[in-house]
Amino acid sequence: MKDRRIQIFDTTLRDGEQVPGSKLNTEQKVFIATHLEELGVDVIEAGFPISSPGDFEAVKEITKVIKNSTVCGLTRAVEEDIKVAADALTLCKRPRIHTGIGTSDHHINFKLKSTREKVKERAFKAVQYAKTFVEDVEFYAEDAGRTEDQYLAEICELAIKAGATVLNIPDTTGYCLPEQFGAKIKYLMENVKGIENAIISTHCHNDLGLATANSIAGIVNGAQQIECTINGIGERAGNTSLEEVVMIMKQHKELALSTGIVTNKLYKTSRLVSEMMRMPVQPNKAIVGSNAFAHSSGIHQDGVIKNRSTYEIIDPEEVGVEKSTIVLTARSGRAALKYRLSQLAFNVSTSELDIAYHHFLEMADDKKTIDNNDLVKIMEICKKEAV
Repeated sequence: MKDRRIQIFDTTLRDGEQVPGSKLNTEQKVFIATHLEELGVDVIEAGFPISSPGDFEAVKEITKVIKNSTVCGLTRAVEEDIKVAADALTLCKRPRIHTGIGTSDHHINFKLKSTREKVKERAFKAVQYAKTFVEDVEFYAEDAGRTEDQYLAEICELAIKAGATVLNIPDTTGYCLPEQFGAKIKYLMENVKGIENAIISTHCHNDLGLATANSIAGIVNGAQQIECTINGIGERAGNTSLEEVVMIMKQHKELALSTGIVTNKLYKTSRLVSEMMRMPVQPNKAIVGSNAFAHSSGIHQDGVIKNRSTYEIIDPEEVGVEKSTIVLTARSGRAALKYRLSQLAFNVSTSELDIAYHHFLEMADDKKTIDNNDLVKIMEICKKEAV
């Protein structure tokens, strides 16, 4: 049976760029966009055209260089927003307008100061108007995670009738548990008339650390697109991490899901985005963190040296990392020391290793990590003692 293809919608240049201090200029956005296309993302959300002249220009310039990916512009359910987005996408080979409105009672009552019926009317008109400019229209139901299911189904049904090709179901506040979010997607799949004519998309935030889990729960229950960012950057605690969901699908064959992502470009793209947006990647970040394939515990090191799969479920090369690293600390054992010495062409006997290990521990207690220069010094000490 053929794997179900999941589309990857990257919003690094829109939601990701909303992080304070991470502003990019047009040239930088275009450069990142070309790398996202090389990575294999299906949709690049290039920006929010009406938000500023700079964002409009960036979206327009990105459309000139992107050949295969769909380029998307975000709008509110406001005619002027939609018109400006359409203008920015004029030269695009595969344009998409992404329009929508808040659907939870929190948004309707407090932000929009409106009613459920009026919001439904605005949603229908926005999609209908966007459809006059482009064929591919995505509708987002902002704060869908806290929206009552029946009402959410009603507004999604209206969006499809108006011409929406994609329905974005965001957990805007990162509120949902995976079981809740998965059940919400399942409910829509079973209760929205015409759902077969649209793609359901997930857009999860990480306020409770559940963005990745919620996205996976969504696609397991029928969603066909995941909206995410490189390194999981985004508003507040961030968005779903592209590299995480992609590698989960790749590793868990039983899910029978696939993407078009060229995974050995993940690490390179991660570093590019980190440097250009001045957003350091935490060392323990899954998949692309500097410690993701580093081992310092003696027990772990011994296992990895004997067989990588004992403590690594991903081959580092799959994501573009050259190899695992054995980091020598005071927690490291003889196996790790012998392994690192052998890499420096020091082939020691058991008795020589015992002596070297004694000096290694003395040095390791004073330093956080032991590098190659330290190992050479240790072997020099051992050589002198042998004389």
